[in-house]
Amino acid sequence: MFQLFMLRKLPSAFFSGVRVKEIDPETCSVTVPYKWFSQNPFESTYFACLAMAAEMSTGLLAMMYTYEVKPSVSMLVQKLEAEYLKKATGITTFTCVDGMAFRSVVDAAIRTGEAQTYTATSKGVNAAGETVAVFYITWTFKQKTKK
Repeated sequence: MFQLFMLRKLPSAFFSGVRVKEIDPETCSVTVPYKWFSQNPFESTYFACLAMAAEMSTGLLAMMYTYEVKPSVSMLVQKLEAEYLKKATGITTFTCVDGMAFRSVVDAAIRTGEAQTYTATSKGVNAAGETVAVFYITWTFKQKTKK
């Protein structure tokens, strides 16, 4: 079912091979392979494909805590920073363990009515467990106003 959602709403991630490996209230892991559609001219995974997987590992956790809350809370990426440490030549798995922090930030947005920000970390590792890249994605959360 999630694959259909990705195809419809995130086609570039779908065709790049970005896939959710696991998700629970605290952690989300997302993979991206090195393949024809995700490659760069340097025989590694294109940075934008790595960024899609990293962002998804944080964004799914954020969505978990904004989905159907009352009052509604919007979320948006405000800033993205990355460190590329090793060439990505196989499957890279990005993991974010900030689920409880997202929960607290969304609760604060609802409780205070004020916009909140949170910078999540997503660490990408290769099959050998070596760190390929680390992304820092700053999300903003704001209670939606009634129209």
